[in-house]
Amino acid sequence: MLWFISALGTAVCFGVNNTLFKWGALQHLSKVCVQLFFYWISFFIILLFTFIKGNFELHVFPILTGALIGILNANGNIQMSKAFEKGPASITSTIIAMNTVIVVLATSLLFPQSIPLTNWVSIIIIILAACIIQYQPNKTAQVEYKLWILSCCLALLSIGTVGVIMKFSTYQHFSVGEMLVSMYGGGAVYLSFLARKEFKKLTTHKVEIKIGILVGILSTIGYSCYLFALKEGPSSVVYPIISLNCIVVLIGSLIIFKERLKKYQLIGIILTLCGVVLTKI
Repeated sequence: MLWFISALGTAVCFGVNNTLFKWGALQHLSKVCVQLFFYWISFFIILLFTFIKGNFELHVFPILTGALIGILNANGNIQMSKAFEKGPASITSTIIAMNTVIVVLATSLLFPQSIPLTNWVSIIIIILAACIIQYQPNKTAQVEYKLWILSCCLALLSIGTVGVIMKFSTYQHFSVGEMLVSMYGGGAVYLSFLARKEFKKLTTHKVEIKIGILVGILSTIGYSCYLFALKEGPSSVVYPIISLNCIVVLIGSLIIFKERLKKYQLIGIILTLCGVVLTKI
């Protein structure tokens, strides 16, 4: 039962974080700096916890795998924040949740698994939902619309690839602590390179620091629960629970950001959620 609670906790943490990214986008906060601060905070939290436990070990392959996850996840979060600037959070988060299609298809190709009929049905449903759900801006905002679609696709691709590599790490039985340390450490170094020009203005990023600390704590809890749930529970149940973090964003966007959805968009969101669940049955 602990793995179920962990998966649910992961969905809530990821959903709250994505809602904070939307708020930060509306406040025009630096996307890279928010990611940078949260990655460094998470890195030091995990590193300290691992040292306290006294089982700190490093191996080359898990380090490289974790660092790759960290870089891809950072890129996915940055593109997600860019998409939040251009379009509604409720639709954006639901489209990005479609990354489960990448996980299903890649798993069938990279691992000795076949795609069952339910997964093919879910893929068709998700593609149909993507056609229905799309945000339609005013005719004068076509450039913004194209940028929104591009950011959504890049975020979907990055986060979907993270899911595939996370699945690979569970097959290889990599240490949870080692994966998290290398993930946040690799992502933090990568983001430090991207944000090197903004270090001179560090004192002006007080809000980004506060949001980064909060997101870092939630992310640390979320990914720790994520790996524990994958290790102890059936992935067929764990993945759909985590993928439904978009519901948290949907609720937040309707209550906090006062977004309004059209009926066909609500139908598209419902179809997407059904498709996400079917991919893991």
